[in-house]
Amino acid sequence: MATHLDLEEQEQLDALKHFWNQWGNLITWALIAVLGAYAAWNGWQYWERRQAGLASVLYDEVDRAAQAGDVARVERALADMKDKYGGTTYAAHAGLLSAKVLAEKGKPAEAKAALAAVADKAPNDGLRAVARLRLASVQIGEKAYDDALKTLSGSFPAPYTALVADRRGDVLLLQGQREQAAAEFGKAYQGLTAESGDYRRLVGMKLNALGSDPDAGAKAGAAS
Repeated sequence: MATHLDLEEQEQLDALKHFWNQWGNLITWALIAVLGAYAAWNGWQYWERRQAGLASVLYDEVDRAAQAGDVARVERALADMKDKYGGTTYAAHAGLLSAKVLAEKGKPAEAKAALAAVADKAPNDGLRAVARLRLASVQIGEKAYDDALKTLSGSFPAPYTALVADRRGDVLLLQGQREQAAAEFGKAYQGLTAESGDYRRLVGMKLNALGSDPDAGAKAGAAS
């Protein structure tokens, strides 16, 4: 009986050896690949968290400098942020905040550069859209109307299309193109919801000033 069991165990051992000789290397490398990928993922997560933590410290510096109105300090902190953490959300928010301070302090060129960097490198469409809208506002302030229209061209995320139309209407009105401006204001008015409140009423006032009924499109749709 013992001999029979010994033979079975030997057969199983031989089968295991044969299997391992045939597939052992493949299994080993597959295991190494899986474990390596897991380690790499954990490493990447740690690096991302560390980068975000360091970027948040620099953002706080930008914020403090902005509150103090210290333009030179704002510019230094923003340059450091862009150099080290340019693709992070913190860098995008720092760029938007810095641009506001720079524009208020009479440095439109620097404000435009900060906004252009956010529009180009921000990690999501929403932040890029906000940067483009604010860049257009600075360009309008400089009477660079063609540049503003170029900034407002192209696609924007759906939640921003009404705001973009309103801003385009402002530019066209300043250029004396009243009909085209009214068309853009009409798009903005129809794209804004009742929850937009005062902003929607302001767009309606622009349309009224141009001799257009803000609700004409909706009334026509209801009548048909």
